[in-house]
Amino acid sequence: MKKFLKLKRIFALTIAILCSSVSAQTRPFPANIDYGNGLTASGKSSVDAENSYNIWKTNFVEACTNGRFRVKFDNSSETVSEGIAYGMLLTVYKADKVTFDGLWQYYKDNRNGNGVMNWKINGCSGVNGQNGATDAEVDAAMALIVADYQWGSSGVINYRLDAENLINAIKTHEVEAGTYVLKPGDMFGGSQLTNASYFAPAYFRVFGTFTNDTAYWNNVASQCYTIINANLTANNAAGGLVSDWCQASGAYSSQSGGYVNQGQTYKYDAARTPWRIAVDYLWYGNNSAKVYAKKCSDFVRVDLNGTANIKDGYNQNGSVIGQWHNATFVGAFACAATAGENQPHLDASYVDLNSLNEPNSYFNHTLKTMYLFLLTGNFYLPPTGTLSNDSFQNEDFNVSLYPNPSKGIFTLTVPSSSKIEVVNVQGKIVLEKEMNDVLTTSIDLSSKAAGIYYMKVINNDRTVFRKIVLE
Repeated sequence: MKKFLKLKRIFALTIAILCSSVSAQTRPFPANIDYGNGLTASGKSSVDAENSYNIWKTNFVEACTNGRFRVKFDNSSETVSEGIAYGMLLTVYKADKVTFDGLWQYYKDNRNGNGVMNWKINGCSGVNGQNGATDAEVDAAMALIVADYQWGSSGVINYRLDAENLINAIKTHEVEAGTYVLKPGDMFGGSQLTNASYFAPAYFRVFGTFTNDTAYWNNVASQCYTIINANLTANNAAGGLVSDWCQASGAYSSQSGGYVNQGQTYKYDAARTPWRIAVDYLWYGNNSAKVYAKKCSDFVRVDLNGTANIKDGYNQNGSVIGQWHNATFVGAFACAATAGENQPHLDASYVDLNSLNEPNSYFNHTLKTMYLFLLTGNFYLPPTGTLSNDSFQNEDFNVSLYPNPSKGIFTLTVPSSSKIEVVNVQGKIVLEKEMNDVLTTSIDLSSKAAGIYYMKVINNDRTVFRKIVLE
């Protein structure tokens, strides 16, 4: 009986710890963010995204030892860095901390000397493909920034520090020195060989503000559009059909002979490009992103006469070379349709994507889930990503804020001559205030929606950052 009671107490304690862990998240799923840019599918539902996530996790996430998790590849006995990074993005937006932490620890266990994950691993351990693939690093770094927002960095894993270190590794080893061209890996590529589907300009803008290195990363983002537009022009492409691989000049590369169709067609690499660029439009309203995404959307709507006619491959002139209608291609074009200025086409694209059933296809189903997260408002720009990392760490002057949480009125005490900015979870400023000689003031957010806000207090060259909870 005593043994039973002891086990019962242990079980209750375990449940309490798990509940505490869940309640610590900043933004539980579903987030249902309104991006503020682009169209939204009329029939969107976070239930669709959650159902897809649950299938993905059941079919592709596998536990290793010591709390590690991996994502099973097409060959289920193998793991690729791309899959780990996709998993990190999905689990952090789903607020699934246990799985996220296990995936990140797996990534770290399998890094090379440059601090990036070897691209292919045999199951839970054993390098099968050496050195990095840049898309994995880019996705993993963005996921760590979201994790810092989601759970904070004072626990076992310092997400903020890990994000800084990974971004530095990308800058040092996966961006070509002097050109801002994103290399496809830490040990190869650059101006003579790059991959447009690895370009994530929205993330690069976040990296710049997060590490206080905006000029550098904005140049990387700008170079992405230069290369994409050069590739479309050089090869007289229809719509936004970039080639899988190319040179920075946009021309085909002599170094891509080992890839499908010598890297000269719109296949399973290039297919992700509309999704990545659509993120830059939805998060930042970037005009270059809108122009490119609309080209992609119009290609499907006008040239193909609708989403139902999408196939899994095209020559750059728009002629079809694929035969399958799958989520990798349909979903990326659906994301582009958010910038396509045609509501019925976006609605049809969303329905098409959601109806596709490929639960055992690693690539198709993983990307389907990613696309659905974006289309349902669950793939958001964390407000912490819009502020320099200095804002989190600089604590050399006192700021008092109470009560917090509050129903709407907060009392704030700061040094004189301070400037106050309050931003919402989308990074938009909802209140600004100059303190001058006043040390204590009221912050009135009673007209704002309940939720999480962030306050930035600027005093000369010093900054302090506080989270505000509005009930």
